[in-house]
Amino acid sequence: MNGLEWRNATTVELNPGFEVADADDRRVDTLRDVRVACEGGFLHLDIPGTKEIQLVSAPAVHRVSYRPDDS
Repeated sequence: MNGLEWRNATTVELNPGFEVADADDRRVDTLRDVRVACEGGFLHLDIPGTKEIQLVSAPAVHRVSYRPDDS
């Protein structure tokens, strides 16, 4: 997809004041089981149940976790 290297993240936590829309269009700052890709200082978020890729800037990201064998 778009030449990005996607990973299956188990958790994405955003810093205070940053939020994205979840599948129910609620504003959230913590996501579980999403696909992520890094590019040019941005984190692309492919959230299950949504139709668009969401982007957050690097300063918005507190923590991303994924299993090393899952790329």
